[in-house]
Amino acid sequence: MNISHIRNATIIVQYAGKKFLVDPMLADKGAYPPFPAGINEEMRNPLNDLPTSIDHIINDVDAVILTHLHLDHYDDVAKEVLPKNIKVFVQNEGDAKQVKSDGFQQVEILEENTLFDGIQLIKTQGEHGRGEELLKNMGQVSGVVFKHETEKTLYVAGDTVYYEGVKIELDTHRPDVIIVNAGDNQWHDFGSLVMGKEDVFEVHKKAPDAKIIAVHMEAVNHWTLSREELKRFGEEKGFSSSLLVPGDGESYNF
Repeated sequence: MNISHIRNATIIVQYAGKKFLVDPMLADKGAYPPFPAGINEEMRNPLNDLPTSIDHIINDVDAVILTHLHLDHYDDVAKEVLPKNIKVFVQNEGDAKQVKSDGFQQVEILEENTLFDGIQLIKTQGEHGRGEELLKNMGQVSGVVFKHETEKTLYVAGDTVYYEGVKIELDTHRPDVIIVNAGDNQWHDFGSLVMGKEDVFEVHKKAPDAKIIAVHMEAVNHWTLSREELKRFGEEKGFSSSLLVPGDGESYNF
């Protein structure tokens, strides 16, 4: 398994001989207005350039996985440059309808046991924040677990905070590698939309033998947790050896 962090939640997963592109946000720096989240609204998104060319990112991709359809996970450039005949996995019928209307021809809804060329893809639950009103506004989100007899188990948690559903996924699948969206992005007075440092620590305590990769950081205007702060926190709490905080363009082999 090789995991390449591109930017924000965009990652490339090389797994059991297949290349997966997850949550592609491929626009140039500053292409989009800021999210109206009450934080850094003078900054246009994305905040950084891609670390490599779009051609390099999408070349030889076997399948795309969209955990949900927010702009920072599935943007206009991705819709334009990805081949319309590429396999796209989505979380539900509503997302499938939208992606099909964008011209993609091979759209499949992830289930509890979806198979793609021998790789098991399992849709996982998530909550995009805390509180009924915020969750209603943010909509349904998902993650995905990758399993194959020749690979370690990978859990991509997606845009979720740490809550009972994540505990269940960790207990059920016992992943060796966990990717968390950990920028502690905030929305007005509603609080966190994704994991902050305490959430990441809870993931570690629940899965102490797993490697945790923290992404979705310093990439869109409403982030509040920096890479350096999370690294320091990992050292303070004694789990830095289990925590990886990649810069854009970094990759890991497992």
